[in-house]
Formats: sequence, C-alpha cells, structure tokens
Amino acid sequence: MKRKALWAAVPYTVPVMLGYLFLGAAFGVLIAENGFSVLWAFLMSTFIYAGSMQFAAISLMTSAFSPVSAFLLTLMVNARHLFYGLSMLKPFERMGKRKPYMIFSLTDETYSLLCGVSAPEGIDPDWFLFFISLLDQLYWIIGSCIGAAGSFLPFDSTGIDFAMTALFLVIFVEQWEKAHSRLPALLGLGITLVSLIVVGSDRFLLFSMAGILAALLLFRKEISK
Repeated sequence: MKRKALWAAVPYTVPVMLGYLFLGAAFGVLIAENGFSVLWAFLMSTFIYAGSMQFAAISLMTSAFSPVSAFLLTLMVNARHLFYGLSMLKPFERMGKRKPYMIFSLTDETYSLLCGVSAPEGIDPDWFLFFISLLDQLYWIIGSCIGAAGSFLPFDSTGIDFAMTALFLVIFVEQWEKAHSRLPALLGLGITLVSLIVVGSDRFLLFSMAGILAALLLFRKEISK
C-alpha cells in the first residue's frame, strides 16, 4: 500500500522537482560561497527547510547575531504559513504520527499540490499526500547538497525558477475549473492586487494574506452554499 502510494505521488511532484533541484542548488552554491560546507547545506535543508528563509538565514549566519532581528525577519518571510496551516487543519487530522511532519514540510509548492490533487483510485490518500511532501523535501535536499558540493562548476540557471510560477498557474486553473464557487479565487485576486498597489511589492504578502483570511471568514456562508 505504501509503495503504491509512493509511486502514485511521483508524477505529481515532477514540476516541483524541476524547480527545487535548481533552486536548492542555488542555495547550496550561495552557502558554499559564504564558507559553509555541504554538511551545513544538508542540515539546513533537512531541519529548517524554509526555502526563501534559508537564503535569508545565510546573511544572519554571517553577521552579528541579533535574536530580535532574526525573529522579525523569520516572521515576515514565513507569516503566510500561518494561513496555510489553518486551511489544512482538517486534512491533517487523520494523519496520526505523520501530522507533525506534514505541518513542518508545508512549503508553498507542497501546499499547492496538497490542495490541488487527489489520490488516484485504490491509493491510500493519507500516504499519497505524505509522500508528496516527503519527495518535495528530498528534491530540495538533493539540490542544495549538489549546489554546495559543486559550487565551482559554472551553470546558468536563468529562468528555471519559472517552473514554480508555471506550477502555481496550472494548479490555479485546475481549481478554478473544478470549484463550485469562484468567489474565494476572486477575493484572493482582488485583495492581493489592492494590497500590492497600496503597500508595495515588498510588504504586500502579509497584508494580502490577512485580508484574504478576513474576507473568507466574512463570506463563509456564501462560499459554503
């Protein structure tokens, strides 16, 4: 049963693999250039696994340590995960011992996949979602270790990060077509656009997430109908 779920999950994670191997490698190259070994890349990708926050953590590791600054930076960069977690409370209820890992491994791309895919017929849905999360992290770990170990090799990865954008667009279109109500998507797009215009591209994410959460709570009855 577990093996079937693993192999069923693999095709769904291929777009993430293409992005994570190269973005992880970029992180590995950067951490190696700052004097850290492959072991550091492995440990950070295994126990922190925070994508953009891992890049930001390099500057924290190479400058004077300030707990307050580190806390505020982490909160701002990863605040969106608070909202991700709220929407996954019900799906993770039945995960049992796997629940802590599912919460830990909830990156942007993994969250999008978990929301947008369903287990094929005959596949245990809980193990299917678990292996999606696990595979995504393994791709990131492998990419970061390759980047740290081979940082001396010239490689132009320009444009490879668009794989993540393409993944989000595909998942959005699929959810748009399947959704019984398109009000949540329209609210999300509208509030995000307003936040971007009002507060700018550097700070819009936290404001848009808070606005979307408030709007979804306000229109909960209409969405449920």
